[in-house]
Amino acid sequence: MSRRFLRIAAVNVAAFLVLAELAALALYYVDTGALFYAHRKTYTLIPETTEGRLTADALHPYFGPTHTPGHPFDIPDALREPQERGGTADEPRALATNNFGFVSPYDFPFPRTGPDRFLVGLFGGSVGVWFCQIGADRLVSMLKQHAFFRTRQVIPLCFSHEGYKQPQQALLLAYFLSIGQAFDLVINIDGFNEVALGSLNQQRGVDVSMPSPMHLDPLINLIDRSTLTPEKLASLAAIARDKERLNGLVERIGRNRIALVNFVLERLYARTSSRYVAELGRFANLPSNPSPASIVRVTPAVKPREGATVFEDIARSWAEASLLMQDMLASRRATYVHVLQPNQYYGSRRFGAEEARVALSDGSPFKESVERGYPALVDASAPLKERVAFIDATGIFDAEPSPVYMDDCCHYTLRGNQRLADAIAARVLAAPGPWNAASP
Repeated sequence: MSRRFLRIAAVNVAAFLVLAELAALALYYVDTGALFYAHRKTYTLIPETTEGRLTADALHPYFGPTHTPGHPFDIPDALREPQERGGTADEPRALATNNFGFVSPYDFPFPRTGPDRFLVGLFGGSVGVWFCQIGADRLVSMLKQHAFFRTRQVIPLCFSHEGYKQPQQALLLAYFLSIGQAFDLVINIDGFNEVALGSLNQQRGVDVSMPSPMHLDPLINLIDRSTLTPEKLASLAAIARDKERLNGLVERIGRNRIALVNFVLERLYARTSSRYVAELGRFANLPSNPSPASIVRVTPAVKPREGATVFEDIARSWAEASLLMQDMLASRRATYVHVLQPNQYYGSRRFGAEEARVALSDGSPFKESVERGYPALVDASAPLKERVAFIDATGIFDAEPSPVYMDDCCHYTLRGNQRLADAIAARVLAAPGPWNAASP
């Protein structure tokens, strides 16, 4: 009887495993459009953890927070053009940071080796970083419809970095011009970080002109351990543990050849990754321990500010930094285009239920600062328009029926980046430049 029972149990277990394997294969196909045994999703190891380092970020003496060279950058399938997604014959190009820590296939300064090279600098924060990878090709294709650009090699150069806000873009431009980087066109996409991160600085007693506290404070904590609170130290330990777990899961996923096991491992990876990302955000938002003796000097508020004055001063500095960029480029006969980026917490866009669930959150730490700060940016842009090729892009998504926001912060879907590229291309072609016969 016991043998018969064991045989039945074994058959049932085998049948269950076969059915589970088939179900996992079907789910993988729905997710990727490919057969698991012939196509494998790629997961990237966290390089600093494999190399025994705490972070892949660094503190640049001129720019502020930056990345170390060679740090990988992954574009989710949802943000790729359909022909670039998983399951196609051609694997997407691998992206990594260049010699200055920007996500770019080119090291800087990038040379102009002939008169047909048209060099486009893309400046801004994380929205600019994503635009470099997702929107830049669309921008180039739109420009190529004009006779002037059709015979030229238009090369986008990415000088955008997460968390950057004025005057960082102006400082970047001055630095790279000083070491010989040429530009024919510079596009600066900003506004959100200035009000969202500048107001965080104000809350922490730091001048609004200083770099993003969410990006700068963690680096100061690593440089000067006296600024770490016990809570931040515990959070840092949790981040390190999750990074080790993620790397372990990546290695196990790479070795595995069973669809059912892959199904389990991928969900463990997704859950661990979500926890890791959430802990990164919590660590960045935890206040540091004040350390007057710290060797990293962050300027405190240069004058008292409260209420609307905070955002008026942010907007004024934002406009002045933009004018500096315009002046630096005008002397070199390069065109400057300034874009006030759209954000879901400002404007009249009507959201569908699905997009609203992803894009809108009353608990967002940035919602109030955008609602209070964007009107100040729009007011400050009125005189700016008299001297700069400026585009207020806050309304470009209003008539777009497809989802354009991919999170509750500020970032755009593939369609959102395409719409932004179209708006920028139209403004570029209307601006004074050698492509415009009416230009001086």
